[in-house]
Amino acid sequence: MLARLRLDARCLRGRRYPEAPHPYRNDLQRDRDRIIHSRAFRRLEGKTQVFTAGLSDHFRNRLTHSIEVSQVARTVAVTLGLNEEFTETLALAHDLGHPPFGHVGEKELDRKMRDFGSVFEHNRHALRIVDHLERRYARFDGLNLTFEVREGIVKHSREIESPADPEMAEFLPGKRPPLEAQLLDLADEIAYNTADLDDSFFAELFPVEELARVIPVFGELAEQVDTQFPGAPGPVRFWEVQRQIMNFLIGGLIDGTLRAAEAAGVETVEDVRALDYRLARFTPEAADINRQLKGMLVSHVYADVQLMEDRGAYVVKLGNLFDYLIEHPDRMSAGYREHLENTPVHRVVCDYIAGMTDKYFERIYRELLG
Repeated sequence: MLARLRLDARCLRGRRYPEAPHPYRNDLQRDRDRIIHSRAFRRLEGKTQVFTAGLSDHFRNRLTHSIEVSQVARTVAVTLGLNEEFTETLALAHDLGHPPFGHVGEKELDRKMRDFGSVFEHNRHALRIVDHLERRYARFDGLNLTFEVREGIVKHSREIESPADPEMAEFLPGKRPPLEAQLLDLADEIAYNTADLDDSFFAELFPVEELARVIPVFGELAEQVDTQFPGAPGPVRFWEVQRQIMNFLIGGLIDGTLRAAEAAGVETVEDVRALDYRLARFTPEAADINRQLKGMLVSHVYADVQLMEDRGAYVVKLGNLFDYLIEHPDRMSAGYREHLENTPVHRVVCDYIAGMTDKYFERIYRELLG
């Protein structure tokens, strides 16, 4: 369909530190494998998606979510004729920078960093992880990923319009990322909206009747499933409907992106970059259902989960630990203390806390602050 817009692994802009070609893997495959073997990727298993660990072994975490995003994004990329390996690499890397305790943890770290004239944002931190914090190679710090993967990490969900930010100046401000990277943000939405619906339904945060009221298509599909499978258990009927909604959203992303690309008349990756808007999008019908899903989750799930788990307590603890480590940086682990020689204390403390899993954070907090 859109193979002409496919990112060619043979025509990449290269790595920060040149490396000899691998005998049987292209550079995007090598980038994907470096991410999979990183410590930051493994730690995603212990980081909150929506429900914190311990409530159920069946709920998603950041690692399983990343795998689900990869599945959705690869399906879209392959159908459109785009680069599956590039898409998969970005999907697996897209949440590397998330701190413990989900978005409340990110907001609190950002608040603390602003006291020092800096910021914390999980995409930027993911770039910091792959450029500096992962130390697995003798010749360089970081994973030495290709420019396109590094660009996709910081630009898959937002634009960089101004060259004034020195940290982002190398990533072609004012230009769009390749289409594979543009797809990722919407594939992420499909994955977490349908997954959060699944997890929260089995957490009994709302009945099926409420879903049918807020999301009309859910009610229509539920009637069809009840007619087709009258004896099926309730959970199976729910999954039948959820799967159909997921398929509709994925199909809507494929069709919407294809229509936009054809309407724009783009013929090359550079044409995609030169546009002043993104091509990846849902059809109007799929976008409407996606909005209904979001509204349902915001009004019936996220607020309830925050109350149920007392997220405010996590915010207080994170701020307390940050302040303590600013005053006692020698209490950080040895690998982070090494960075104090050439990096400001507040940045090293932020790196240390952001890298923690939920459980490790609780352990360190108990050891240091009781």
